[in-house]
Amino acid sequence: MTWGSALPKKTGSMLTRDGVRLDADLYYPNAPGDFPVLLVRQPYGRAIASTVVYAHPSWYAAHGYIVVVQDVRGRGTSEGEFDLFAHEINDGYDSVAWAAQLPRSSGQVGMYGFSYQGMTQLYAAAAQPPALKTICPSMVAYDLYADWAYEGGAFCYQLNLGWAAQLAAETARRQGDLDAYRALYSAARTPSSLDPVCPRSDLLERLAPDSFYHDWLAQSDPSADYWQRSPHIHLCNVDLPMLHIGGWFDTFLRGTLKLHHALSDRSQFPQHLWVGPWAHLPWGRWAGAVDFGAAANSPIDVLQIRWFDHFLKGIDIGLLSDPPVCLFEMGSDRWRKFDHFPANLQQSFTLGSTGLAAMSDQDGTLQLSLNPLQTAFQPENRSDQPPNPDILVHDPWRPVPAQGGHATAPAGAFNRAALDCRTDILTYTTAPLPTDLHLAGAIAVELYCTASTPSFDLCAILSTVKPDGSVFNFSQGYLRVDADLPSSSDAAIGATRAVESEAAEISRPIPMKPWAIALQPTCIFIPQGHALRLSLSASCFPAFPVNPGTGTSPYESCLLEAQVITLSVFTGDANPSRIVLAIAE
Repeated sequence: MTWGSALPKKTGSMLTRDGVRLDADLYYPNAPGDFPVLLVRQPYGRAIASTVVYAHPSWYAAHGYIVVVQDVRGRGTSEGEFDLFAHEINDGYDSVAWAAQLPRSSGQVGMYGFSYQGMTQLYAAAAQPPALKTICPSMVAYDLYADWAYEGGAFCYQLNLGWAAQLAAETARRQGDLDAYRALYSAARTPSSLDPVCPRSDLLERLAPDSFYHDWLAQSDPSADYWQRSPHIHLCNVDLPMLHIGGWFDTFLRGTLKLHHALSDRSQFPQHLWVGPWAHLPWGRWAGAVDFGAAANSPIDVLQIRWFDHFLKGIDIGLLSDPPVCLFEMGSDRWRKFDHFPANLQQSFTLGSTGLAAMSDQDGTLQLSLNPLQTAFQPENRSDQPPNPDILVHDPWRPVPAQGGHATAPAGAFNRAALDCRTDILTYTTAPLPTDLHLAGAIAVELYCTASTPSFDLCAILSTVKPDGSVFNFSQGYLRVDADLPSSSDAAIGATRAVESEAAEISRPIPMKPWAIALQPTCIFIPQGHALRLSLSASCFPAFPVNPGTGTSPYESCLLEAQVITLSVFTGDANPSRIVLAIAE
């Protein structure tokens, strides 16, 4: 039911348990009666109201909800000092309790929002306020280290730096420091290339010495006590109906799926999941250079109204009769529904080469592993080729640039055909597919390789190759390998098969062994006549800092010490480097 309009915006304030004033904008329906409350807690100035991806709060109010958009502590006009996530559990509890007691509130509270606003939902839920009945966390980290700050042990440089500069700029604005604001505004958009090896920021160290960025960069060990504040530690006893929302090109998709899987395994309430063909923002039909059609325009606002109508108003609209997982299938450009997140038949494509995969995009091959269930994709037999390794030479002077995917900006799918011509990128391509191929679920790459240095990075990108020769990426993964640290690939290997879980200490240089890279899960249709391509490199700058090869942490590294890194990737029956895909019907 639509009330048709909302009343003019009001402003309200509350006091936290320690006496800090938090300010909010309030949107009421233009109708009589009491209404449930939708709470959004965010750090960017509440006037934005998350309209970069959601409808304006007045639209939600017109559908019969009191909408509260609140500045978190130390942001916007709210009092206090901003300390990333430090106060969101207690402040979240207090804010839900305050919202439930607003005039004309029914006492039922739901929350929505993405990114930081998604995280504030998780922290509020961790405190278990009685009035909080449901949440819709979008694009969140279940584990701050593995799902936000780092990927595969590599620091997420560009996105972390840009976000830290944005938050520091808000502090400068509150303080009226125009020069600092201008400098941070610029830094948020253009990562420094003065030292691509070390992501330390002189600007942030000078203008924002208390920024979380310095801690995230210095704490490269996932077992450090610093990371134990991650939300999964606090969600053990939380059980609420949740609508989980993600994007195939979103940097936080790993966290969205982990949270959904964890709650689905133990929750007594519905846990629904929607994943669109979106980057972190916006949520529309275009992601990068690809138009995914009208169906890709965000349905989330309408979906959230249906969700809140069910759980906050008790309106039975058949929501729970729908399958709980809805994924956008790129390529066919349609939404597909599943009873659970796909864990389908895994199909392997092994890498083949004459040793010239760096020199020609026609040399390296992906060959379907023999499988009685799937033999249709077997390309021509190359078994007579010698097992020469492919040699990749990484030069820190000219690292491979990031282009699209989920870990850089702009994100999404782009034509990387020209980039794949670089001789520091190995490419492996199938023959044109004789029948249509549907993929849905996890993707992993296992590489048998050696390196000339005690540390190196591996970037794996999966693309479709169209008959006209254009190459569009749809999934990517990254891994940092350090000889003096336990293998950070152990978790990824578990997604495909266990390989040497208790590896002996690695000598210098790194000897040949299998390494596993977990790629972004996907759902995509690849039509007959198109091909699959795997592109491998040892850098992806500025998405990740350039590995100097020394084994030192990014915090302690510098460009002057960076080494040329020679990687040897082995293929063939003896060393079956491969990509493992989830085949869908």
